[in-house]
Amino acid sequence: MTRTPGMTDEATGQLPARAAEIVREYGPFDGVEQIGGVTYDGRRVWAAAGSKVLAFDPDSGEVARTLDCAAHAGTAFDGTYLYQIAEARIDKIDPATGSVVASIPSPGEGRDSGLAWAEGSLWVGQYRDRRIHQVDPETGAVVRTIESNRFVTGVTWVDGELWHGTWDGDESELRHIDPDSGAVLERLEMPPGTGVSGLESDGADLFYCGGGPSGKVRAVRRPKRVAP
Repeated sequence: MTRTPGMTDEATGQLPARAAEIVREYGPFDGVEQIGGVTYDGRRVWAAAGSKVLAFDPDSGEVARTLDCAAHAGTAFDGTYLYQIAEARIDKIDPATGSVVASIPSPGEGRDSGLAWAEGSLWVGQYRDRRIHQVDPETGAVVRTIESNRFVTGVTWVDGELWHGTWDGDESELRHIDPDSGAVLERLEMPPGTGVSGLESDGADLFYCGGGPSGKVRAVRRPKRVAP
């Protein structure tokens, strides 16, 4: 049965988790020890790898581009530019040249994890603070804050839905949450030991998940929706 988002288990009153369906793994990539944030530009998946950002073809899995730049956590794409968390700042990067064209302060001053672009804003996940901030991409000012009850890693929006990754020890999930209340609407449970360091939707039926120290990116199937 395809479960309607937000349905709780009648016996426990808790929102049940479903097993995440991993449909493909990419990597590990040569010279890459850690994957942080991931994003998608409509053709290629970009992944933060510490001292560089790499772009690979999701069909072939082959690396097509590499940009030498600080890339410690979340990555986003606004249709023209990449945004990359680099410790206490967020760099705006021209993907054609790898040049940093602007920078803003990261709200967590080095504690931030996930990054997404939606509705003209950056959305910044804070891991230990268990928050997602909507941030002005020009100034870095925090517009609003969404609280979570789990550690927050990657962040993404798709079809008006806000999703974030969680990672605590050997447990990791993809969570669909209400952007107003932070209430959990769906949970996709990753296999034990399979961490989620970054998260991005392809705009259709897949999520791309950074795999942290595995050096991998995993494609996870997005749940189908029940027609109203």
